[in-house]
Amino acid sequence: MKISTKGRYALRLMLDLALNNTGEYITIKSIAARQEISEKYLEQIISLLNRAGYVKSIRGAQGGYRLAKETSEYTVGMILRLTEGSLAPVDCLEDENECGRNGGCVTREVWQELYHAISSVVDRITLQDLVERQLNNVPYDFSI
Repeated sequence: MKISTKGRYALRLMLDLALNNTGEYITIKSIAARQEISEKYLEQIISLLNRAGYVKSIRGAQGGYRLAKETSEYTVGMILRLTEGSLAPVDCLEDENECGRNGGCVTREVWQELYHAISSVVDRITLQDLVERQLNNVPYDFSI
């Protein structure tokens, strides 16, 4: 499984909003400059985040975006699933793609275990965890 730029940039965008939260709305232009990402691409991503209720927006000269909830309420998994869709490594793990070999397919068990491992990591890490690690300049410890 490979996370697209959309998923990676969405996570960076959310982290930027969290790190620069002063209570004021933050412009896409300022996020784009800090993150070195195209404003046009960020506009597409923020629109998706806005429709999902992950961010709040306000229009006008003082307009911009801010997080809709506390940073501890967002997981990396939530953000990735919104932008990437399913995180399942193979189609046969998705409900709508049931495979006729499900009953006796031992390789499916490998894919299920991989999917559970991925989910357990991305669903355990919150945006608040990333904020704390960024502010303390601590790399993520995967053994936690």
